[in-house]
Amino acid sequence: MLKPLLIEIGVEELPAVPLLKEMKNIEKKYATVLEKYSLLGEFEFYYTPRRLVLWHREFKLKQDDSVEEFFGAPLAVAYKNGEPTPAANGFAKKCGVSLDELSTAEKNGKEVLYYKKDVKGQESRELLGDIIHEWLKSLEFGKSMRWGSLDESFIRPIRWINVLFGDELVPMKLYGIESAKTTKVHRIANFNAVAIDGVKEYFETLKKGGVTLFPQERSEKILADIKQIESENGLNVEIDEELFAEVVAITENPTALLGSFDEEFLRLPPEVIITSMKEHQRYFPVFKDGKLINKFVVVSNALTNDFSEVVSGNERVLRPRLADGLFFWENDLKNGLSTKGLEKVAFFKGLGSVADKISREEKVANKLFELYKPNADIEDLNRAIELAKADLMSEMVYEFTELQGIMGYYYALEAGESEAVAIAIKEQYLPEGEESELPSTELSAIVAMSIKLDTLLGLFSVNEIPTGSRDPFALRRAVNGIIRIVNEYGFEFDIVKTMKELAGNYDAIDLVKLESFILERIKRYYAVNPSIIEAVLASDERELLALGQKIEALNTLVNSEGFDDIFSTFKRVANITKDIDLSADLTIDESLFEEEAEKALYKRYQEVTAKSYESYEEELDALFGLKPELDSFFENVMVNAEDEKIKNNRKALVASIYKSILNIADIKEVSV
Repeated sequence: MLKPLLIEIGVEELPAVPLLKEMKNIEKKYATVLEKYSLLGEFEFYYTPRRLVLWHREFKLKQDDSVEEFFGAPLAVAYKNGEPTPAANGFAKKCGVSLDELSTAEKNGKEVLYYKKDVKGQESRELLGDIIHEWLKSLEFGKSMRWGSLDESFIRPIRWINVLFGDELVPMKLYGIESAKTTKVHRIANFNAVAIDGVKEYFETLKKGGVTLFPQERSEKILADIKQIESENGLNVEIDEELFAEVVAITENPTALLGSFDEEFLRLPPEVIITSMKEHQRYFPVFKDGKLINKFVVVSNALTNDFSEVVSGNERVLRPRLADGLFFWENDLKNGLSTKGLEKVAFFKGLGSVADKISREEKVANKLFELYKPNADIEDLNRAIELAKADLMSEMVYEFTELQGIMGYYYALEAGESEAVAIAIKEQYLPEGEESELPSTELSAIVAMSIKLDTLLGLFSVNEIPTGSRDPFALRRAVNGIIRIVNEYGFEFDIVKTMKELAGNYDAIDLVKLESFILERIKRYYAVNPSIIEAVLASDERELLALGQKIEALNTLVNSEGFDDIFSTFKRVANITKDIDLSADLTIDESLFEEEAEKALYKRYQEVTAKSYESYEEELDALFGLKPELDSFFENVMVNAEDEKIKNNRKALVASIYKSILNIADIKEVSV
């Protein structure tokens, strides 16, 4: 039989960020515990700031009956001269029976001791306390709390437990709290616990008490409110996904409201206003005709019909935040953009100060400028590198560290620096992730690459190399960023040759480890069959731009229709040439050709290799287009001819074809 099961764990207000980080694991961990107890079934998980709720529309009344089988030692080991050995006695003890109750069975071709036990399933209500306790203990929210005299801890103190199986309470005591047929509604509706009779009444009580239990409903309500605000006022509200998820997590009765602030604060850079609203107040910024205006959207959790006090209260709270920002802004403008003091700011042990880092970045940047010859001024490059970290000394960035670089952009413009320099300062950390924008100019791209490369080279020089998941300086992300910039701007960057040249400014870098680290990132960067990447790397290509182009070209070919048939032919080519030194001179003597098939193959091969190609994909298509001639060659020509000269000449022809493909990828490494 089946019954509904409701589990509600009531807590003090949950912090949104840790809850959301663990969200993807909460249901998985509960399912794992249910499976352990042989009670896995469909369920739903809901949450509000003050409760975690699990809901089974149907739950088993008891575990299924089962059979446990035990296999012991072979009979030859279990008995000696007709007498039981310790192996037999130990097996009987393990099974909890006498020797007479054991039987035998065949396992792996041997007769062994055997015991089968019927296991009666336990009542579910007897197990629920352990199930819930194990689930709660498995949740990882980072920091946890102890309260009262308890030794156990949780993200926030647990204040009530309500477990209803059907409409009956399941008695249990967890974290010092006895379960009860009560719940709590919105504080404004009723501060005290509310008694309920059963499952149906539970959901009705929450709804009447101002609690929207279902996160999806809260999301839809907030979005509908925002849409109405936009429509009624001709505005556009910027919805940050992470902020929106937080707002859903911290409200039980959400209502989106429109507030405003003094226009004088619009003198601030938009990023300062937006950061103040998002980070400190969880407000959504508002735009009109593409420009930030002196409005904001706050999502209230209040239960009221008059939100005027709520709006005015939030307006009062925001004002001092923006006033602080304006104070910092004006002070920073008076002080100007300067690197003075950065020589006293440590970067990393063994790598000196931030000023030392700037000096190293400038050397890297000038080398890249020489390599890529961008449409930019070298003076702008050096000025951008010089000033890139200057805003670290500003009051604004001290308060809002996430605005580093962005504030440098505004301060540079105010100081009369060129637009090119200001943009490069602003974009110095781009890209910051997979979905991040890229630098918008070649100058910015070189500045961003230089900063990433110095961090990479510097930390490798002091043996601060990422291990496992540990990567405090985001070196993996730095390599991904370099790959993206190279591919976007067509910058050729050899991870062996160029890195060796740049490494001259650093002490004791293990370039082999550095190359291995970068190659590992390449293998993870491209979302293709891993063997495709291995095939390209086997061609000894180490220039990032070409590597990416070759990987994409080979991936297109491998995923094309009919590749399996093509692959079988060229796999044979690889097998024939496996013992040939491809670095040697592969001279082909046409006078030694005897068969029309080998003449046709050679002629076609010459035509293919005589052309120049605009892309690796086009070149691969042409080389693999030799398949008909190769098939004819293999069908009509004996490669291992008795005449040594003819045999070697034919092998040289096949090897030449393989060598041409090897310039792009080692085809035999591909797994399809």
